[in-house]
Amino acid sequence: MSEERAKRDGDTSGSTRPDGADDTAADATTRSATPSGKPSGKRQGRRSPAGTEIAASSVKSPERSKSETATAVKPAKRDRADKPRTENIFKRLRRFFREVIAELRKVIWPNRKQMITYTSVVLVFVVFMVAFIGVLDLAVIKGVTWLFG
Repeated sequence: MSEERAKRDGDTSGSTRPDGADDTAADATTRSATPSGKPSGKRQGRRSPAGTEIAASSVKSPERSKSETATAVKPAKRDRADKPRTENIFKRLRRFFREVIAELRKVIWPNRKQMITYTSVVLVFVVFMVAFIGVLDLAVIKGVTWLFG
């Protein structure tokens, strides 16, 4: 059972490769897709402008240590004269739609089988809740008419 789960999840801990070689960190980083070849929905890593991947540990976190924030120089406040002019409405709309399209490209869309499954689960749940609330409403109506009737 656990071997089947390890195969399905792509876990190679405790298992040996058929050719007798051991898995190394380099092999682990090259195996980015799941064993079935389907995307896992997780990001693989950032790519640098040259197209090579950057390891997650080499990316600096947004949080800084206390010593870094103490030595950081804050930018001087700008006057209103230094404030750049806002873009016109058409440039802002164009930029907005470009950003929307860029975000939609990042979405992992469900395939047909997943979509049918999710839709049927939602429909069954809605039918169940409508029936449950309908029966509950009928019971309350009967109780009120019996009590005050």
